[in-house]
Amino acid sequence: MASISDPQISKLRAAGALVEALLAERLGSGCVRCNICQRRCVIEQGGVGYCRTKINYEDVLYDTIYGVISSAAADPIEKKPVFHYKPGSSCFSVGTLGCNFRCVFCQNWQIAYVDAVESTIFTCNTGVTPDNLVRLALDRSCQGVAWTYNEPAIWLNYILDCAKLCKKAGLYTVYVTNGYATPEALDVIGPYLDVYRVDLKSMEDTFYKKLIKVPSPSGILDVAVRAKKQWSMHVECVTNIIPNWNDSEYNLRRTAEWICSSLGPDTPWHVTRFFPYGALSHLPPTPLETLQHAVAIGRNAGLHYVYLGNVQTEHGENTYCPTCGALAVERRRYSVRPVGIDNNGRCFRDHTWLNIRM
Repeated sequence: MASISDPQISKLRAAGALVEALLAERLGSGCVRCNICQRRCVIEQGGVGYCRTKINYEDVLYDTIYGVISSAAADPIEKKPVFHYKPGSSCFSVGTLGCNFRCVFCQNWQIAYVDAVESTIFTCNTGVTPDNLVRLALDRSCQGVAWTYNEPAIWLNYILDCAKLCKKAGLYTVYVTNGYATPEALDVIGPYLDVYRVDLKSMEDTFYKKLIKVPSPSGILDVAVRAKKQWSMHVECVTNIIPNWNDSEYNLRRTAEWICSSLGPDTPWHVTRFFPYGALSHLPPTPLETLQHAVAIGRNAGLHYVYLGNVQTEHGENTYCPTCGALAVERRRYSVRPVGIDNNGRCFRDHTWLNIRM
């Protein structure tokens, strides 16, 4: 799209989707910088940001996805995956359009790659106010709300208003994120966000450069630490293990060691199976042996809770006490049964705290 037209602006306004964006910086000469994600796009007059959801119209940065919902479902929180926060609870999961990543293996590309300026009012529910969102969650007997399916950071205006109301209504809040928000964007949402479920795709710059089109994971790591240490969010990490790309022992060990040293040994690490998709359709699914080896690497690095995802295993998703080995939480797909844990998240047998918020 070369430039934003007045009719497009009118349609977005009529749909309730257009609001002035947060964290905008006027640079002069008609240019505006968006400081919501680490790309920090400089957008010229009439232009669109990389995520295709931020526009510069008359020297003002606008968000084009306020109240725009592409997907919604009442899900078990374990589906995010989040295992150590309100296990067995249901959260209302919602997504919008656009993304600040271009993962060549993205399985949600239909919403992540779309141009929100062109598609917003034709492909989604629009005008879903924060009040409406909270009501939808409560009507479905959910205990929380998760922003997921695409990258939540680019939806900051809307999520902030929703999260404030969620806290008033007694609902917990979850980000399912690629982690590429700026520190200042995290600080905006920080007081109202309970769970930060972040993808750690690799410790290697080459992976991010070639498969995602960002230079390095370093900023992602920094913001994850900020979520944990400055905002006391509950943090869980996911690594989708892709054959020949991030499955080396060196990379997996670095990932596990970083989580252990920077976020703490009680931080859950989910290692999940890759399935062929997109530009990586020629690769095989991740061998079970690779996943099992990753679990062993994580435990040898000092992590207490390493889980196998996207595969059927008898014990791979259970939580065991790291001190005495007793079974604390039994999981079979999305069926969750606390068997050895008290209401304070401690092991029945030896009272070890299991970093689980009940």
